[in-house]
Amino acid sequence: MKKIAAGFIAIFGLLLLANCTTQTNVPQNIKRDWMLVEFQDFTKDSMMSNKAHLDLSNEKEPARFAANMGCNNMFGSATFNTNGTAKFSAIGSTMMMCDKAMDLESAFSKELPSMTNYKVEGHYLTLTNASGKKMRFVAADWD
Repeated sequence: MKKIAAGFIAIFGLLLLANCTTQTNVPQNIKRDWMLVEFQDFTKDSMMSNKAHLDLSNEKEPARFAANMGCNNMFGSATFNTNGTAKFSAIGSTMMMCDKAMDLESAFSKELPSMTNYKVEGHYLTLTNASGKKMRFVAADWD
């Protein structure tokens, strides 16, 4: 009986340790400022003229993000796991009214919490959710 209990404790400990080592708040390849280039029916030109971006370069823990779609500053928590999952939470925003950027900002702030997966390919970051919706970004420091 002692061998079974010891084996169970060892397996449980390994599983717990494996879970801890595969999770990190923001992997190094994602710690950048990302420009939004593809989202719903918004044109790339409109996103570029609004300077729409998601900033994940904050080094503090817990990981924080900042975003702006051309009007209000958005902020919150962002968790990225090495298995490709993501979570955006505690999202807040300033409350200014801007004519041209409000549609993009409203759509972005509504969809961001639903984004649960991420993929970095070269200079591109893609966020997706369970229903197949996506946001695509390019690194702001990429020429």
